[in-house]
Amino acid sequence: MGLPINFEKGPSQTLAFIPSADVPSIAETMVAFANAEGGNIFIGMGADGTVHDLSGEDVDTSLTRAQSLCRPPVRTEWQRVETPRGYAICINVARSPDLHSLADGRYLIRAGVENRPLAGGEIRQLAATKGSGDFEAELLPAAHRTDLNKNLIDEFISRREEKLRRRLTQPVDDVLRDAGMLDEHGDPTVAGLLLVGNNPQAFLPQTGLVFVRFPGTQPTSSGEKAGYGRREEITGPLPRLIEEAWQIIFQEMRVGAVVTGLKRQETTEYPPFAVREALINAVAHRDYRLSGRRIEVRMFDDRLEVYSPGGLAGYITVDNIVEEHFSRNPRLVQGLFQWGYIEELGLGVDKMIDDMLAAGHPPPKFKAAPYSFTVTLSNHKQR
Repeated sequence: MGLPINFEKGPSQTLAFIPSADVPSIAETMVAFANAEGGNIFIGMGADGTVHDLSGEDVDTSLTRAQSLCRPPVRTEWQRVETPRGYAICINVARSPDLHSLADGRYLIRAGVENRPLAGGEIRQLAATKGSGDFEAELLPAAHRTDLNKNLIDEFISRREEKLRRRLTQPVDDVLRDAGMLDEHGDPTVAGLLLVGNNPQAFLPQTGLVFVRFPGTQPTSSGEKAGYGRREEITGPLPRLIEEAWQIIFQEMRVGAVVTGLKRQETTEYPPFAVREALINAVAHRDYRLSGRRIEVRMFDDRLEVYSPGGLAGYITVDNIVEEHFSRNPRLVQGLFQWGYIEELGLGVDKMIDDMLAAGHPPPKFKAAPYSFTVTLSNHKQR
């Protein structure tokens, strides 16, 4: 349970409170968390922070009974922890590679602060995603610990300490293991190479990014002249990919000004957060198993397109993308969150839409295909 828990915010996508050792509620929440991003369940604590004293024996018995209602059993660990109002029992549920249901046949997913039943199509979609394996945790035969960059590791640990608001005292490799960047033998995982590798593209050539600036509104060419005004190929670990791509996009964005009274405020062609969110989402959620296609950022005179290889993960659709949250690459998402590229888990799409509307633009357009996902931002100003 490495992350600090903010009790003041109450229940969330990864945090639940159950005041009593209620077996059905525990089982439902365990299944919902295991099918989604994992999380912590506080037993004997209400959402308002009120603590109800429960013995470890009561919780152990209830947890055993709850496990008997899960198909298959959910991997958990629990401990007694101190909260602002006293001690409670915290059950940590890991995100599971399996699809779990309850004994009565219901499949649940954590959606915001609720445990939501899945419909037939959603169950099949989630089963297909889980059945495809956990690519970011895999090892690459030619990769070794020396392929990880010490400066990037130091930077990651420093950012993680800022998030935790405390020093990390364990050995560096233990920190990397906890983050899913090393396996138990100290070998780098796909996630480790992508986040802190010296040259991830030496092992995974498809993991770079291409930026193209097209004059006009269509990707056309005339005669022998290329159809683009600028083309950049960006390589390196994901944090550097994000930063370099953002710098290029910012250079290409038109900058204007709004004068209110005596104050002059610069405005960009697109809201910066919306652009960064579309970019970071593409990097964090693309399907890294797919070869032959990289992330593409295409800038036209009237729009910005961010193309990501791989369709939407799990049970996510264009219709529920704002309300629901599911990560294809949870270790990459957590790593970028610890690094500070993701401000708050699960809220980026909402804010991207809000920022576009606040700036007078239409909301982003989302296009999902079986093997790709595209976000389009329009620079048109609505009146």
